[in-house]
Amino acid sequence: MNHDPLVELMAAFRESLASEKGYSVNTGRAYGQDLDEFFNYLKKKRTGEGRSDKDLTADTIDTLSIREYLGYLHNKKIKKSSIARKLSALRSFFKYLVKRGVLTDNPGDSILTPKQEKPIPAYLTVDDMFRLLDSISQDTTPGSRNRAIFETFYSTGIRISELAGLDVADVDFSSRAIRVTGKGNIERQVPIGKKALGTINTYRTRLKKEAAGPPDPSRWHNGPLFLNKNKGRLTTRSIRRILDKIAKECGLPQPISPHGLRHSFATHMLDSGADLRVVQELLGHKSLSTTQKYTHVTIDKLMETYDKAHPRK
Repeated sequence: MNHDPLVELMAAFRESLASEKGYSVNTGRAYGQDLDEFFNYLKKKRTGEGRSDKDLTADTIDTLSIREYLGYLHNKKIKKSSIARKLSALRSFFKYLVKRGVLTDNPGDSILTPKQEKPIPAYLTVDDMFRLLDSISQDTTPGSRNRAIFETFYSTGIRISELAGLDVADVDFSSRAIRVTGKGNIERQVPIGKKALGTINTYRTRLKKEAAGPPDPSRWHNGPLFLNKNKGRLTTRSIRRILDKIAKECGLPQPISPHGLRHSFATHMLDSGADLRVVQELLGHKSLSTTQKYTHVTIDKLMETYDKAHPRK
């Protein structure tokens, strides 16, 4: 049996997340934190029982150890979603060790994931969505940029990280599509509406006119699509802050997050008769079940249609 130190095994596992799975640095860091918390819990438990933690190796951890840890988290009132994520990290780590031959079995396989609460996602009505977008003036460069950002957001339903990562070269005006790099560095083509394309063109044309001296062709055609005041890439944090400000200024009845705009896109598409699998492709979801949560918010529409159409009410 391989008795590599746990620290080395965890480091190798995190490296494999990036090299083999294509996971982001942030995801790798989150997995690492979850594993650290688990092993720190085991070490403290052993010390409290008068045992040494020196002999804590991967092959000494069994299903009971994980169950006790999950019970400990539950008693600390940790959210079920967080417990499920931590369990997922442990399963992934032990699966990696089985693959490497360090372990013969995965001690996390027989443990059921805690059932999750399914809150109805926050979203805007079509009227409120239009109200938000129409409130953004294009009279200034920042305003022009902001209008282009949120028209693109609503037109495509992409993730905020995908939006911030867009480059000028990713926008194809002729085919009315954008190239998006999603989770796992997987690329997909997403349709984009004429109105959103028009706002992007207005914004980029304004930028070009304001450039001091002849613009750098390579930067113009290959740089980030949405720029901050220092002409660098706009961050997801900045986009969230901009949305908060716009939502407050236009007097929306409820707070809305960037992910709420994505919910709005999916909900409005489904309400208008779009096929669930088409919406799945547009959103970049691997599983249809992930997309199906958006159908919960369309139940009122479903009941309205049923009442109108069914012959025997």
